[in-house]
Amino acid sequence: MAQKENFDLAAYTAPKSWKKQATENAIQFIKEDAAKGTYCMITLYKAVPGTNHLKEDFELAWSSIVKEMVTVINPPEMQVPVTENGWEAQSGYTTFEKDGNKGVVVLVTSTGFEKMVNIVILTNTDVYEKDMTTFLGSVVLKKPVVVNNKLSSGHTGIKQPASPATQPPAVSNGFTFTTTNFDDGWTSNVKEDWVEATKANIKVLIHYPNKKADDYNPDLLGGLKNAWDVLVAPRYSSASNFEFKPLSSWQSIEFAEADCVEKNSSKTVHVVFFKKNYSGGGGKFLEFITIDKRTFEQEFGAYTNEASSPVWDKMASMANYNKFAVAAADLKGKWTTNFSGVQQYVNAYTGANAGMDTHASSQKFEFGNGNTYKWEIAVANGFVGNIKFQSAKSSGKFSLPSTWQIYFPDMEGKPKTYNVYFSCIKAARVLWIDDTGYAKSE
Repeated sequence: MAQKENFDLAAYTAPKSWKKQATENAIQFIKEDAAKGTYCMITLYKAVPGTNHLKEDFELAWSSIVKEMVTVINPPEMQVPVTENGWEAQSGYTTFEKDGNKGVVVLVTSTGFEKMVNIVILTNTDVYEKDMTTFLGSVVLKKPVVVNNKLSSGHTGIKQPASPATQPPAVSNGFTFTTTNFDDGWTSNVKEDWVEATKANIKVLIHYPNKKADDYNPDLLGGLKNAWDVLVAPRYSSASNFEFKPLSSWQSIEFAEADCVEKNSSKTVHVVFFKKNYSGGGGKFLEFITIDKRTFEQEFGAYTNEASSPVWDKMASMANYNKFAVAAADLKGKWTTNFSGVQQYVNAYTGANAGMDTHASSQKFEFGNGNTYKWEIAVANGFVGNIKFQSAKSSGKFSLPSTWQIYFPDMEGKPKTYNVYFSCIKAARVLWIDDTGYAKSE
């Protein structure tokens, strides 16, 4: 008998002599005959959150997977659903066209335990029908042990939650997800004044923007000491072995460390306070809390007076753990983003003004009941005196293929799936759609 293999929640028997390709989120089997121009491609996808309603999950997968891959000619012809091991499975097929080639697409969607697993088959021949049927018959889906929110390159997965004794309370502010378990072992929780990322015996506080701490100060050392007094000092009863060691550069480094006694536990910890001031104005104050200096340096590296050292980038990257999944209910309301910029031209020989190029845009999403959306963008750009104005809009019903993705059936004239997540600020959140940030206006 053929050996069973495993991928995520699925156990299966691989088709013999088929080419196999695997990624983090899918596994694919391909068979083709170049001389005859025939092929068959089977793709088994990693489980994503489901609704536990088979019809809704199938329609969602058809829109967000099949229609993204090929142009379907007719609605799918549905087969009789089957149930096994707590999972319900629905299959459907229809003809498709892609790059002038026609074929048949088959979608099998399995729903259970608030998850769905999808299999898509694309083929232009019936030669491989036996192999297809054998593969589908070999697939067995396992029951998830515990479902929890886990970030995995934009998708969710399975992970044991922390025990009640070690799980710190989180602040929801009315949003669904307040905890993210990252694949590399870090766990983030939403707090009132920061996002708290933890791993083993290391804690990193990603401080929210704070006007008193973030105000520009031409004195780099003075600004660092002020930020320490505002963000760090109030939570400790005493400190020793103080070192303030900022580095001036085109991207300056703010660095301070001390051994501090926590007010709430009387425990002595090593605290590193850090910020990398990016040339574009970015950078977050981060507070690293470890049991001692050695533990900090083992994880992030020792202090260096080289402003371009990769040590600083590794520390700064901890700001990326301010990232939380999205539920449809969290989106209701208007979300907006605006951009403007100018470019001044000067004659290289005379120094005389040679004109100014401008660009400004305003973009808005309005999410309503029943997963409805309205999107519009207005753009003005060109040389002053000859500015052109353009706009676009669309509407429909969005869906979330996972809690880290959003699907729009009509965006600039075609369906699109974007990565989506929240980052937190004090008492609010910023919505990121494909790395564009939107603030909620109502």
